[in-house]
Amino acid sequence: MNNRRSFFKKSAAISLGAFGAHSLFNTLHAKEFKMAESLLNGEDGSPEDYWSVIQEAYTASKSDILILNNGGVSPSPTAVQVALERYNLTAAQGPSYYMWRIMDKGREPLRQRLAGLAGVDADEVAINRNATEALNTVIFGMPLQKGDEVIGTTLDYPNMMHAWNQRKLRDGIVYKQLVFDFPIENDDTIVKAYEQAITPKTKVIHITHIINWVGQIMPVRKISQMAHKHGIEVIVDGAHSFGLLDFKIPDLECDYFGTSLHKFLSAPLGTGMMWIKKDKIAKIFPLSGSEHPQSTDIRKFETLGTRSFCIEQAIGEAINFQEAIGSKRKEERVHFLKHYWGSQAIKIPGVRLHTSLKPEYSCAIAGVTVDGLTPQELDRALFKDFKIHTTAMVYKNVSCVRVTPHVYTSLADLDHLLEALDSIARKV
Repeated sequence: MNNRRSFFKKSAAISLGAFGAHSLFNTLHAKEFKMAESLLNGEDGSPEDYWSVIQEAYTASKSDILILNNGGVSPSPTAVQVALERYNLTAAQGPSYYMWRIMDKGREPLRQRLAGLAGVDADEVAINRNATEALNTVIFGMPLQKGDEVIGTTLDYPNMMHAWNQRKLRDGIVYKQLVFDFPIENDDTIVKAYEQAITPKTKVIHITHIINWVGQIMPVRKISQMAHKHGIEVIVDGAHSFGLLDFKIPDLECDYFGTSLHKFLSAPLGTGMMWIKKDKIAKIFPLSGSEHPQSTDIRKFETLGTRSFCIEQAIGEAINFQEAIGSKRKEERVHFLKHYWGSQAIKIPGVRLHTSLKPEYSCAIAGVTVDGLTPQELDRALFKDFKIHTTAMVYKNVSCVRVTPHVYTSLADLDHLLEALDSIARKV
């Protein structure tokens, strides 16, 4: 009898997961976060006192290397790591039971929480593995015909460009790509470029909310408004914006949105979300076969076969973490970090920034170069001599090293980056 009580108690705890009073966030972080709030708002505290508590919640803040490639993928805070480990350990005791009959029950509460974070109806949200899967589902599921035109840019994410080129090859659509030289600090310049590319055959505009190569924030809402005046649908790649910028999806006025949750939301690797405006769901065919492919049910896009529900359920703790900080505060902090190092870096002789420092045009990501060095050489020097992990971005008209801090990045970390850039520039 005691074993049965223990079993049902354990099963209930798993199904509630991050949404019960005993969530791992509440257990591991809530008390410290509450104390940090008092430091932030009190006379005796400072912003850095608050953010030091957030930094401590990430094991990555104690890494042997300084991680400044959070634009690629972000580490998770302790609560998310522990949640994933516990789900995995439980599932290992009987995967077909715990995954399919217990953890699977957590998807609908998770859908509700993601919808709340995104500001949309839960019946418009599908949970998947990343932005590529979300956006490819829309791209390949749209009923486009030969001769229909799609407008994107040469600096959209490669997987999305590959998908459009595949539709071009397979279906004969026309895929136009605009060329921008970023940074651009004028929304009208960007909107006008899209509008001038429109013809009577244009059906879709594809927008990358934050350009992953150099961090330019695109004026999505203005482009969407312009596109809709011409009867054109808008797809938004929000891989780098969701969980970072303070917005709700309806603010963008787009029709489709896809994101990776393992970037700035700090959810487990291999988690993503797709949003489709309710009246558009029926016409989008699922990427994976569904019994009812023209259904209005967003869940038709979740027929992915066996996958890890453990990873999926741990997203809940990342949402708890995000909401405890607050989206506005998080955006402001990460922009502050970018501005902190960027505004000082440009004062170093030979160091150049390739991203706007203004908050309306960039947030976390910034591109940097040192005169006399290729991006690959600078990237290697930063890691070899200073154990700073960045990434070289050489593509089309972009040639720089991408630097991306996160909330767990300290000012001391960025001071180390500045010392490294200064030292490297002096040696060239």
